Amino acid sequence: MTISIGHRQAVPLDAERRAMYDAVCERLDPDRFRDLLVSLINIHSPTGRERQASEFMADYLTKSVGIDAHYQPMSEHTGNVLGERRGTGDGSRLLLYAPIDTHIDPEADVPWVGPALRPDMLPRAVVDGDLVIGLGASNPKCMVAGLTEVVHAVVDAGVPLRGDLALGFAGGGMPVSMSTRDNVGMSSGVFHLLTHGGMPDHAVVFKPWWAVYPEEPGMCWFKVSVRGTFGYAGISRGTPGFRSSIVPAATVIQEIEAWLPEYTARNTSGSTIPEGWIAAVRSGNPDKPAFPSATTEIYLDVRVNPRTTPAEVRHQFADLVIRIRAAHPDIELDWEMYGSLPGGMTDPDNWIIQSCRRGWEEVEGRPYETTPLLGGQTDGTLIRRLGIPCARIGYPWPPAAAPAELNEGLGGMGVASINDVMTATRAVVYAVVDTLTRTREELDL
Repeated sequence: MTISIGHRQAVPLDAERRAMYDAVCERLDPDRFRDLLVSLINIHSPTGRERQASEFMADYLTKSVGIDAHYQPMSEHTGNVLGERRGTGDGSRLLLYAPIDTHIDPEADVPWVGPALRPDMLPRAVVDGDLVIGLGASNPKCMVAGLTEVVHAVVDAGVPLRGDLALGFAGGGMPVSMSTRDNVGMSSGVFHLLTHGGMPDHAVVFKPWWAVYPEEPGMCWFKVSVRGTFGYAGISRGTPGFRSSIVPAATVIQEIEAWLPEYTARNTSGSTIPEGWIAAVRSGNPDKPAFPSATTEIYLDVRVNPRTTPAEVRHQFADLVIRIRAAHPDIELDWEMYGSLPGGMTDPDNWIIQSCRRGWEEVEGRPYETTPLLGGQTDGTLIRRLGIPCARIGYPWPPAAAPAELNEGLGGMGVASINDVMTATRAVVYAVVDTLTRTREELDL
């Protein structure tokens, strides 16, 4: 499914800006991008443990790219990177942003990510022609390397910027909350980055999918607890006073699973399709299989359209629970919403959205007409909620040439196409030149 775009601002590059754009694109270096991507993959940076990767990038931006940059610690183990190339001062400040944390802890996530770790789940880079394979190769490491390459090329071309070009990479970008790591996650890093010197006039988030998005969903996390009694394997079925929590939980799971598509259809609008998935079920102690658990917990993530509040989604879920209780009065359950983040949106007519779409058109050589529906959440959601006009743009995902076995499940996160990413960086270059060579007044700021 796709949606039509709205009003278009016809602001083509003039001859001077066209020359600047061409000069930057000529200096985009796929080999330099590949080498940085390999280095980043080889630095393990799971959510809550991003310090080494962030410090590496701060050093790289300073010594290799030649811009002012520093590491921004949040704790002993995690922190962000913020770099900047200043303009003449009468333009806007544009932040190019990507998270830097990965979604898998190889030492702890088997069998939850599969029976064994595949090459795309290991923090060890492998280059295979146009492909780079390794944990986070496509998301987020190639995003970090891609935006860095954009800034590197801008510096090499000596483009006379009026506005300030900022570059930010943050930890805590994955939609998780690491309870054993200071609860890092759910955009904790980008919030710190923006409130500690990173606040821009506009932002561009580099993420998968070759399209320009003015909005992204938020998320609500729910826990449903199905109650029974603490049991014993030697008790006969039907004995008064003993009832399972696990077996009734299977019925509750089926009811939730039937409701989720209804929720998605009811709340789809704009370019957001808010999906939902049951993610975890927890009950009992595997060291004590003789003692069935009195509680079985069901965890799920329900995405939130930016036109809907988490509170409204909570009410919709409460209605589901009422239905389940009415249909199954013998099942005892309670529930809570234990995490939430509202969706975010930017006016599609805003300068940065239109500029990125013009960049897309420049690369594609055709008009930008539709935006595919999307349910993925990024730090762009919080950036928008903080009042910053933000465009999300990216690259085809997963790569067409990726091995089929690496596209199973959440495939593609660890496989990046050098050509795809480098093609997409040209659209980002367009937005940089288009935006930062004008005064704030020209951008209606």
